[in-house]
Amino acid sequence: MIGVNFMSVTIEVPAELYSGIHDIARRYGKSVNQVIIEALINLLDPSKKIALYLELHEKFLREFERFYDAGDLVQASEKLWGAITALLNAIGELKNMPHYTHRDYSEIIECVAEEVKNPQITVMFAAAERLHANFYHAFLKKQTFDALKEQVLALANILKVYIQKRARVSEEDKVNN
Repeated sequence: MIGVNFMSVTIEVPAELYSGIHDIARRYGKSVNQVIIEALINLLDPSKKIALYLELHEKFLREFERFYDAGDLVQASEKLWGAITALLNAIGELKNMPHYTHRDYSEIIECVAEEVKNPQITVMFAAAERLHANFYHAFLKKQTFDALKEQVLALANILKVYIQKRARVSEEDKVNN
């Protein structure tokens, strides 16, 4: 995996453009930053996209830990959701599947669960969706959050192993063809 350093920049965009990006972010349950990054990532070749999605996953996990340690379960919820969607975006690239909406993510999860014969993956994903809902409605107590967090972190590990195996097979196919 390539090393990526994240940096903060400020850009000026027309208010109408920002409003449109904000609307897209709300529609897809993403942050404005995620929408912009994903739009730019789409200009890259697939192998670089996958590497960047994996780096985004790690970034979201670090941010999750920071917010969780500070007791901000609302922000921690969304960072865990971002970590999972980054992995699903990588899988979408590997499998040449769309990965832009909740429906797309659900279809990717169903496909992976069926492929690896583990229906529990869909239950773990439901835990991630509940954390995502918590970002908007702030309804989870810490005990429930912690139980969901364990499910989501276990899902992240399963998805990372899946990506590693799938990427290895993809590379072998390229060498053999």
